[in-house]
Amino acid sequence: MAKKKENSIERFMKDREELNAIVMKYAGLPIKRFYSLDTQVFRKGALPTSTKELLGLVASFVQRCDDCVKYHLGRCHEEGLSTKEVEEALAIGLIVGGSITVPALRRALKAWDELVDG
Repeated sequence: MAKKKENSIERFMKDREELNAIVMKYAGLPIKRFYSLDTQVFRKGALPTSTKELLGLVASFVQRCDDCVKYHLGRCHEEGLSTKEVEEALAIGLIVGGSITVPALRRALKAWDELVDG
């Protein structure tokens, strides 16, 4: 039986985990606090986690941070968001960010396509 090919987000998440372990090896209190705060703000509160992940996706997309976009796309997929929900969120990012975000849109939708069709 053929082994399933790893998609770019799965590969990214493995690399991210490895690199975060290295960061934590050297991290002092300020870095540890930042990482903790990042984890805490995405927990369910007045907004569900899925909405928070869409917000993180849009903010990352507008900033054109490919690593962050991949992370939030992976989390959106884990949270069970639909392709239409992700597409609408990216459309908001496109309006806010303008045409300079089009290359990021291409990469984001390619990564999403790998997740849903994978």
